[in-house]
Amino acid sequence: FDRLRYVEVKHGRIAQLAFLGNIITRAGVHLPGNIDSAGDSFDSIPDGWAAVGAIPQAGLLQIVAFVGTLELFVMKDITGGEFVGDFRNGALDFGWDTFDEETKLTKRAVELNNGRAAMMRILGLM
Repeated sequence: FDRLRYVEVKHGRIAQLAFLGNIITRAGVHLPGNIDSAGDSFDSIPDGWAAVGAIPQAGLLQIVAFVGTLELFVMKDITGGEFVGDFRNGALDFGWDTFDEETKLTKRAVELNNGRAAMMRILGLM
């Protein structure tokens, strides 16, 4: 069960970021400047799946390498963490340790439900 919950939490977090990024770019908010040395601006990249074909190949390779690095070396579910999906790795806290157990359970449940909803939302946008 722990492995399934770990994967669900991780995919939920990724889906939340994907949904937010999709909504932001559809609203017309883009990074300033150029995406490559040829002078293509971030504004010239279309929204949604069309962006995958418009990003230069070197950019896609950088994205894959960055995500792979995060997956393999940074975002690991450490054994002995406080709960399944605890990616703090002893470095980040943001006040988590100041909450009582009931508040922690509530916050984890909210994150899990928001992640589930985001997975459905991003599927709907695709």
